[in-house]
Formats: sequence, C-alpha cells, structure tokens
Amino acid sequence: MIRNYDKLIFELSKEGRVGYSLPKKEVDGGCMCCGIPENLRRESKPELPEITEFDVVRHYTNLSNKNFGVDTGFYPLGSCTMKYNPRINEEMAAHTAFTQLHPAVPVECAQGALEVYYNLAASLSEVSGLAEFTLNPYAGAHGELTGLMIMRQYHIQRGDLKRTKVIVPDSAHGTNPASAAVCGLQIVEVKSTANGTVDVEDLKPLLDDTIAGIMMTNPNTLGIFETEIPEISRLVHECGGLLYYDGANLNAVLGKCRPGDMGFDIMHINLHKTFSTPHGGGGPGDGPVGVRAGLEHLLPNPQVKKDENGKFYLQCDEKSAGYVSNFLGNFGVIMRAYTYILTLGRENVKMVGPLAVLNANYVKESLKGEYYLPIEGICKHEFVFDGLADKSTGVTTLDIAKRLLDYGYHAPTIYFPLLFHQSIMIEPTETESKETLDEFIAVMKKVAQEAIENPEVVKSAPHSTPVRRLDETTAARFPKTTYKQMKG
Repeated sequence: MIRNYDKLIFELSKEGRVGYSLPKKEVDGGCMCCGIPENLRRESKPELPEITEFDVVRHYTNLSNKNFGVDTGFYPLGSCTMKYNPRINEEMAAHTAFTQLHPAVPVECAQGALEVYYNLAASLSEVSGLAEFTLNPYAGAHGELTGLMIMRQYHIQRGDLKRTKVIVPDSAHGTNPASAAVCGLQIVEVKSTANGTVDVEDLKPLLDDTIAGIMMTNPNTLGIFETEIPEISRLVHECGGLLYYDGANLNAVLGKCRPGDMGFDIMHINLHKTFSTPHGGGGPGDGPVGVRAGLEHLLPNPQVKKDENGKFYLQCDEKSAGYVSNFLGNFGVIMRAYTYILTLGRENVKMVGPLAVLNANYVKESLKGEYYLPIEGICKHEFVFDGLADKSTGVTTLDIAKRLLDYGYHAPTIYFPLLFHQSIMIEPTETESKETLDEFIAVMKKVAQEAIENPEVVKSAPHSTPVRRLDETTAARFPKTTYKQMKG
C-alpha cells in the first residue's frame, strides 16, 4: 500500500489547491515581470504542483526521514571518517557574535574572529608538528591543490624548473593524482608491497632531479602504518623533493605521532575527518594546509599574524603561492573545529587515535572468519576485506552492500582501494560504542551466512528500501531528474 505522503509531490497535485497566496499589489500599474527583458520572459505558466502547505510539509518531512546520516545510524564508511558532530559545535558556530560579523570589516573590528582563526591554526601546528597553517582552502581536495601549489612554488623560486613530477602510491586516494594533474604536475606511480605499504625498492629508481615530491597518506588507505617513512623521507629529500602528507587518515594517529616529526614538509587536514565538522554535499568544508619551518612565506594570502601587543592583523607575502579563497575560508567550519578541540582538551585529544584503532581492530578480528582478510596484522583506523571468505555462491561485495541496507546500515566503501577485486573498507570511528559495533558485527555475520544458505536473497537486495536495486551504470549516465522523465 502506497501512503499519500509516499507519493511524489506532483502526484499529490490537484488543480485549484493552494499552499501560499502572494499579497495583492499595493502599487497600481505594471507587472511583476516588467523588469525582466522581453526575450527572457516565460510564454506559459511554469508547471508546478498545486498542493496545500500541510501536504508539502508532510511530504518533505517524511522524505527526510528516509535519509541516512550519522545522527540516525552507524556509518561504517571507509576512506572518510564520518564521526559524530557534537551539538555544542553547532551552537558556537551559530553564535551571533560570529554570524553577524561581515567579512569585510576592518581587522580592528574582527579581533575575536581572527583570534579563533589564529588559535585553531596554532592547535593544528601542535598536533601535526608543522610550523604554520593556513585555514583558507575550502575543502580537503582544495587543500591538496594548495599544498601542491606551495610545493611547485618552492621549486620555481629556487630556479629548479625541471621538477614537474609527483610520485603517488598505487593505493592513494583518487584526489591525489587529480590534484597533481590540476596543478600541472605529472604523476608517477609507485607500487605497494605485498603487505600494503610503499615499496621502497620500487621508489628508488623513480627519484631524480625531475621529482617535485611524493604524496603519501599514513596510515595508508588500507589502514596500515607506513613504517618505512624515515627511509622514504631521506631518499626523497636527498633527491631534492618534498614530502606531502595527505591528512585524510590523521584521525588514526592523532595524539600519538605527528607528520612533521615523520619528515613531511607540507600537509592538508580534512576538518570533517578528524575534527568533527560536517561533511557531504560538496561543502561547506575547510582544508587547512600546514608547512614546515622555512616554507611559511609560501602559504596563501592573506595570513593571520599576531603582533607583540597581542593584536591580530593580516599579512600578504609577495612570495606566497597566491590567493586560494575569498577572505579567510569557511569560518563556520573553522569555528566548529576549534570548539571540538577546546571541548576535548589536550588530554582527550590524545585518546581519539587509540580509540579509533581499538574499534577498527575489534571489528576486523570479529569478522575475519566470514570475510577474507588479505593482509593480516594490526590495522589502524580502518581495514579492508577482499569480499567473502567463501565466494563459491557468487555473492559479490556489491550484493553485501545492498543487503546491509535492508538491515538499516549504510554500506561501507566498496571496490576501493583498487588493490583488491572485492574490497570492503570498514572504518568505525572512536565515537561508536561497543554495543553498536556488536550489532554491526552480528549483521555482517548474518549476511555472510545468507550468502551461503540463501544467496539469491543477497543478490537481489535491497528488499525494504523505497527504491530497489538500480542499473547503476544507466542511472549514472542517464539520470532522470524531473517528474516528466520519470513518467516518460
């Protein structure tokens, strides 16, 4: 039975129904479209649904209840930490002292906001081991681009113009080679060893005077800590290159080790992955970029500084990599991250990484009998299965992901990283309780059992969602985005 509020908004439309009436004109003469050029005016009325306000509210409220988010259920999405965003973060970001501050006011009238910016940058320097940060980039990928701009500017200012190549591991996030390409750099791939870490022997012959640097994530996309970082750092620096740290997995080592201490020169941080700011939909976000001592002048303009009297001011450096955003980034996101750090305090920030690692290893060890674990050993914040341990019935990773929807779980990342054919990347965060993890483990085991005893029920999943399994290739290439297309 399809309930009234399950129908599409156009299906609820009845001629003559009204949701809102515009007031009558108070000025005689003319029409509302008089200011619109003749060639841009409509020739016919727009085809909009005619429906009451109450039915509109009920429709969209029930539609929103079909959404899945970290506030409604467990989100084991690998490669991107989806952690709880404490409500105090939202309260502080919505404080009128900040929301009513125009970004173009004189710096004398924005000392409080500039202090937040300065203090968050200093906090990120502390947890990363790097000298200075900018918070100007609008997202993690934007931060990557900014970091690579800094890397390239570093070599250009030294007159080392041959360095136009960046080394990227075969297990890297897809944004790494994309950001390098956008920055005009050529990508050179370095292979991984059987244990999932960068192959140092494969790296050595790639290093020459054309290499601008190497991009690495540590722990890497498989959730494995790169133990050869000191040697990689030595090799890359000796050939004249720089080390770039993709901060996507910083959450795993927060409070335990720092990229700057590992030898990295530049890094970006995804505030949503480590410091509990919202994520999704393409923004708003913030991707702070940090640099080691000696590279501070290359950070994008403007840079927030503090004088000897404790006053904050903006500084622009002619040797900077340039401007990457208007004003000083997304301040609401910056405010949320700053609140999160202050809420945790120095002592509890140190617990984030260990608890994330504990949760990941607990889930991994609980499921490795039913799912194939290609790389044994202790993982960090995430781990990757290569499909089911028993693949005899032909149930795939996609089937498992679809079946999880029937049990009320968002699926983990699947088919990434590309090192395995049936990758299932699972990343529980430090904020999830043991009870939640136990429930997820039980469902994963049940799906594995169904795959053996009743494989068709898994292969045809999902069964309880508003939309059943789609032809995903056709849906992506030829999406139906209007009511007319759906009825056609």
